[in-house]
Amino acid sequence: MRRFSVQASLPPVPVPPARSLPLWRAIKVARGNTLAVIPAQAFEVPVFDQSSAILGRSFLVSDPEGVKRVLLDEVANYPKSEFQNRIFAAAFGDGILTSGGETWKAHRRLMAPAFDPRSVEAHAPMMAATARAFVDGWRPGETIDVAQAMAELSLKIIARAMFSGAGDDLGPRMDQTLRAMDVILADFGLIDVVPGVRGLRWRARERRIAAGFAVFDSWIAELIGSRRAAPAGGDLLDRLIAARDPETGLGLSDRQVRDQLVTIFVAGHETTAVVLAWTWYLLSQNPEAEARLHAELDASPGAPPAYARQVVEEAMRIFPPVPRIPLRRAAADDVICGVQIPKGAYVCVAPWVIHRHRSLWKDPERFDPGRFAGERPARFSYLPFGAGPRGCIGASLALTEVAIVLTEVARRYRLKLAPGQVVAMKPRMTLRPLGRIGMELVARAA
Repeated sequence: MRRFSVQASLPPVPVPPARSLPLWRAIKVARGNTLAVIPAQAFEVPVFDQSSAILGRSFLVSDPEGVKRVLLDEVANYPKSEFQNRIFAAAFGDGILTSGGETWKAHRRLMAPAFDPRSVEAHAPMMAATARAFVDGWRPGETIDVAQAMAELSLKIIARAMFSGAGDDLGPRMDQTLRAMDVILADFGLIDVVPGVRGLRWRARERRIAAGFAVFDSWIAELIGSRRAAPAGGDLLDRLIAARDPETGLGLSDRQVRDQLVTIFVAGHETTAVVLAWTWYLLSQNPEAEARLHAELDASPGAPPAYARQVVEEAMRIFPPVPRIPLRRAAADDVICGVQIPKGAYVCVAPWVIHRHRSLWKDPERFDPGRFAGERPARFSYLPFGAGPRGCIGASLALTEVAIVLTEVARRYRLKLAPGQVVAMKPRMTLRPLGRIGMELVARAA
């Protein structure tokens, strides 16, 4: 087995243990970083057996054909696990992330036009203007927490895309809700997947999550009512209210609109903020890539150059915004890459592992935007937004936003990692940084 090494430029990335940790040790390590318990073998084999006394039979699938089988070819045999779906449903209700069956199919059809290329492009001027106005508040030489700054900026952008001018009122309300969610979910651990225990713990959490969304729910109910009476003209809220299923002609109820809005808002805000924070960090540690980005921006005063997209795509490979796709559970016996998967076994697809897999990527710890300059990676070897029918509906919107923000900021500033700054990860549903990432703003010549 090849030794794992992590470049000095990537201090947050844990070196995988040589073998699976004993249960007591895994629980202790996972409290700090759940990704740090994944052993080196998982990054080298098509399917890794990670069965344990807690989860029972469980498999980590990384081979592209195996991933395709789970997420596309045999997707009906691998529904989301009930207990993990419950985590999301407490906040998102019956939104596109949590619904299933015919309800999910109908809602996906109904929502798809709002995220087609023309619709996404219509938001680009607003995204650029919002980013420029946000950066106007910065001053050369000051040190910012780039993780917090990108969270604030992405919150403004997604709120305006969804609610137009009313989105400026939503930001503070939703920020309070998201902070409450963080507190509620902070103590989630391995004990929460233990049968018999998880139900009791999650009933209490569900009540707290509902209370945390009370202010937002009141605000959005009033806004939905006013928009049904008088549409504002073209934002995502108006489009969801007006949308009709092309097969049935049915629209969404107020509650269904709310659930879709919360899903899009939270997922869209969180993933773009995480991607941007890690992108700035990676650029600060890779001066050649940073210099090339600046050179191409200077030569291309209009739309984001191709290299900006390559930078973003490579950042999402190294730090995928969602490190683990929600667990699936086999409805019937199956075989994946020659490995027997028994009925009831949990199946995990982890972009964190796939994006570092030794059979799929050369020097996977190295930051190299050039990987995305030519032929695209195999479809199921690169999953920043999932894949298959349940892949992220807002992937194009998120990628457009990140590229625009990167472009607008990098035209005016270099972001330099503050001296003594320790950078770490906080993997939860998304791959957040742990604490702040202090970065000094260095003005670029006009």
